[in-house]
Amino acid sequence: MGDSPWHGQRICVTGGAGFLGSFIVEQLRADGVPGENIFVPRVEDFDLTRESHVVRMYDQAEPDLVIHLAAEVGGIGANRENPGRFFYANLAMGLHLIEHARRRGVRKFVQIGTICAYPKLTPVPFREEHLWDGYPEETNAPYGIAKKALLVMCQSYRAQYGLNAIYLLPVNLYGPRDNFELTSSHVIPAMIRKFWEANQSGAESVELWGDGSPTREFLYVEDAAEGILAAAARYDGPEPVNLGNGREIRIRDLAELIARQVGFSGRMAWDTTKPGGQPRRCLDVTRARELFGFEARTSFEEGLKRTIGWYAEHRDEILAGRRSGL
Repeated sequence: MGDSPWHGQRICVTGGAGFLGSFIVEQLRADGVPGENIFVPRVEDFDLTRESHVVRMYDQAEPDLVIHLAAEVGGIGANRENPGRFFYANLAMGLHLIEHARRRGVRKFVQIGTICAYPKLTPVPFREEHLWDGYPEETNAPYGIAKKALLVMCQSYRAQYGLNAIYLLPVNLYGPRDNFELTSSHVIPAMIRKFWEANQSGAESVELWGDGSPTREFLYVEDAAEGILAAAARYDGPEPVNLGNGREIRIRDLAELIARQVGFSGRMAWDTTKPGGQPRRCLDVTRARELFGFEARTSFEEGLKRTIGWYAEHRDEILAGRRSGL
């Protein structure tokens, strides 16, 4: 434990019971951090949009390091239905958490941003210096702008108060334990579920949003957890840093790849009346490699195989949770 970067530290992981957070917590434990030194504020106990709850969280956690993952987020449909809520909740959480980290002298604060903060027509690959060159894609702009405001807060608090706050921009994540609820999920779990259920029901076609032409980059969740912890251990600068693998895939090609792995051979019906989101997304990941040595290790095909396998194993639990309202 003496060689661990976390030796003797108390670590608070907001969102630590969620998709990405559960892998962060597992990695910390694997690195030798005792369970009593990891604090995960549960949503049923702490509403982090409320300042009094954030104060109570800090009272209980007494952290040296805060990794702020908690967010209200979803796919294109959820962003269109909840623009005000997504703006308020994400800004309010960060606002209170960073302010009280400053007041309490937290040693380090890790703010997780979003790729949705980039301008709609950012040149590919996205470089961090392009973050302010235009307005985000409209369907997720409220969420993206709220998160981008927290970058300014981190930099301002570093300049005025000396708070060691860093800001990371992970690309679209996927993997086991993702959200497979169709009303709020992102593209990969949504496609996996749609193709799987089409197979089960014998449906001849699956409806997909847009025309399939946009591109996306995806980062396997365990790789994302490694990158975030590498930055928490080794990066102390003010500049935002992309986390990704630097490879993009067309949504249409993604659909064909998932359909093939799931075993669906029917027709894909693209609904062009529905939005397809930002035209292209692919990151320049040079900073992460140079500043804290992060490079994604999991191939996309292998990551998809693991994700589909997890869904197959847990599908009954997912459906039972939906039926019970969980």
